[in-house]
Amino acid sequence: MKKATLFVCLSLLLMVVFASQGMFDSAGEDISEETTSSNDEADVEVGEGFIGIGEGFNGEVEVEVDVSEGEIVKIEVLSHNETSGIADDALEQVPANIKEAQSTDVDVASGATATSEAIIEAVDNALDEAN
Repeated sequence: MKKATLFVCLSLLLMVVFASQGMFDSAGEDISEETTSSNDEADVEVGEGFIGIGEGFNGEVEVEVDVSEGEIVKIEVLSHNETSGIADDALEQVPANIKEAQSTDVDVASGATATSEAIIEAVDNALDEAN
C-alpha cells in the first residue's frame, strides 16, 4: 500500500512539473508574437523604417522605428519574450514617450526597468542605423 501511494504521489508530482513547463513554453511563444504599437493615429505618414534590437529581461526586444523628415513618426515593438503583465506598461508607455519627446532620454516604466531599457536600447540602435 505504501508503494502504491508513493507511486501515485510521484506520478502526480511529475504531471504537475511537466504541465507547468508546457504552460510557460506556451506563454513564451504567445508573448513573442505580440506586437505593440505607439502609433495611435490612423493617418500618420510613415517614413522609412529602421530595425533595432535591445536586450530585455527574457531576451531580445526588436523594434521598428519609422522616421520621416528627421522625426520619429512611429515605433512598433515587433517581437519580445518579456513577461506579460509585468512588461505591458513598458511596451506601451516607453515607445509613446520616446515618440512624444523625439528622444530616447525618457523615464523607464515602474516595475519594468529591464524591458524599458531594452526598448530604449533598441530604438537607439534603430536610430543609429537611420543616421
